[in-house]
Amino acid sequence: MVKGRINVLEEYCKSCGLCVAACPVQVLRISDRINSKGYRPAEQFKEGCIGCSMCATACPDAAIEIFRIED
Repeated sequence: MVKGRINVLEEYCKSCGLCVAACPVQVLRISDRINSKGYRPAEQFKEGCIGCSMCATACPDAAIEIFRIED
């Protein structure tokens, strides 16, 4: 089974929420932290990412890196 995780490049994220809406397993949310530009970046808040890249595809700012982990 393929698992995944994401890394949000927080300084590029503008809190648009498109990645949160695109995630089929709902492991993303907008965080409570604020970046240097005043936005609340997205974050993976629980396990279960499947590495599908839907969030990265939806991100207009290319602020998400996808990592796939093979079991």
